[in-house]
Amino acid sequence: MSNPWIAVGALALVGIAIPLSMVAISSLLRPSVPEQGKRAIYESGEIPTGSTRIRFNIQYYLIALLFVVFDIETVLIFPWALIYSDAVAEFGLTDVLGPMLVFLAILILGLGWAWRNGAVRWVKSERAEIKSEL
Repeated sequence: MSNPWIAVGALALVGIAIPLSMVAISSLLRPSVPEQGKRAIYESGEIPTGSTRIRFNIQYYLIALLFVVFDIETVLIFPWALIYSDAVAEFGLTDVLGPMLVFLAILILGLGWAWRNGAVRWVKSERAEIKSEL
């Protein structure tokens, strides 16, 4: 009898060997033409102006994170809603409804916290406010 982990090890070895060999072969075959444009910060050939430090509004990231959290929430709630009646018949109402109510309570508390801290309030830029006054 052979060990079933041999197949897993062989697959892992192939999964590591193929990308490494592709990187090695491409580094050997690629053309190397160093020039001033390629040594610049941006390889587009444009001369960079100004600082590379740009201030981004953190609110973009907060909105994206909230979207991901509530998107995953719907992925977890829909299957639960589909099997709800069968699960209640088999396990009882409290065993099925209790964990989902706790899950929803945690989500509601998180949304309340985000709302209170202003994560869902969109802040207009100064340019947008000046444009709206004109």
